[in-house]
Amino acid sequence: MVQAWRNGDDARREDAAAWVVRLEAGDLTDAEAVAFDGWLSAGPENALAFDAALSVSQAYAAAGEAVTRELGARRSPPPAYGRRAVMGVGAMAAAAALAVVIAPQFATADTQTYVTAKGERRTVQLADGSTIDLNGGTRLTVTLDRDARRVSLDQGQAVFDVAHAPDRPFTIAAGDRTVRVVGTQFDVRRLEGKLSVTVARGAVEVRPAQGAPGRAYRLHPGQRLDHREGATIAQIAPATAEEVLGWRQGRMVYREQPLSEVVADLNQQFATPIRIEDPALARTPISGVLVMDDQAAVIQRLALLVPIRAVRSDAGVVLRRDVASDR
Repeated sequence: MVQAWRNGDDARREDAAAWVVRLEAGDLTDAEAVAFDGWLSAGPENALAFDAALSVSQAYAAAGEAVTRELGARRSPPPAYGRRAVMGVGAMAAAAALAVVIAPQFATADTQTYVTAKGERRTVQLADGSTIDLNGGTRLTVTLDRDARRVSLDQGQAVFDVAHAPDRPFTIAAGDRTVRVVGTQFDVRRLEGKLSVTVARGAVEVRPAQGAPGRAYRLHPGQRLDHREGATIAQIAPATAEEVLGWRQGRMVYREQPLSEVVADLNQQFATPIRIEDPALARTPISGVLVMDDQAAVIQRLALLVPIRAVRSDAGVVLRRDVASDR
C-alpha cells in the first residue's frame, strides 16, 4: 500500500482524497456515483489510492475515539503549560463533549432479528439511517455498535440502502461469503446454497468468510455476482436497476437464469410448494418478467417463457416439461 502511494502521482492522490470526502458526506448523486465507479475502474492504481485514502480517513476517526477514551480514563488533566498544551486540552475537552452526545447511541450493541412470511414484504429503517427492504421468506439479524454494523442473512432476499459511515463498516455474512459495503444500494439473495449480489449504486466487495476458499470481488453498478456456497470461483454478469429493485413492486426480472432459481423465488412468495421433476428442465435458462399476484396466474405466465405444464397434488405443484409445446 505504501509502495502504491510512493509510485502514484499527486493528481491521483488528490482525486482519491476528494472521492473519500464526497463519499463520507453521504449525499452522492447518481451521476456522481457513476463518475466515481468510472474513476475507480480506470486502473488498479486508482483503486489502491482510494483504499489508502480511506485507510487514512479511518485512522483519523479511530484516533479521535482513542483521544476520547484517554480523556475518560483520566479523572483530571495534568497541568498544561504553553499555548500548544492549552490547545491540546481544549481539543480533548471538545472531543469529550462530543462523546457525551454521541456515545449513548452506541454504548452497547443493539441486535434485532427481522423475519418476513412467504409473500410478505417489509421495510426496516435502522438507527444509523440505513434502510433494508425484505422480500418474502427472509430472515436476517442486524447488530449495530459503536464501530461496526453487522448483518447475518440466514435466508431470503433484501435490498440494502446503506448510510455512509467509513468509521463503522457495514458487513453482511451470507453463508461462506461476506459482503462489505462502502455506502451504496444493492440486493442480496441467499437461497438453496446460492448467493447473488447485485449493485444498483456505489461499490460492494464480496470476499470469502474466514477459512472459506476463493477470492474477493469488487462490484460496481450494473453488475451481479452469482456464487454457489463451497465454490472457489463466482460468476459476474451485467444487471439493470430494474432487476435489482423490481421485486419491491411485485415484479421478478430474470435474465438467462435457471428455472430452478425462478422456482426458488416463487417458493418464497407462495404457501403451496413448487418443485421441478426433471433436473434438465431445472437448468433451463429463463429471461423475462413475472408479476407476483396469484400463484396459478404466475405459473401460466411462466409457461409462456418455458415449455412446462403444472400438475397439482396434495403435496403441491410439480412442473414437468410440456412435450407438445416444446420448441
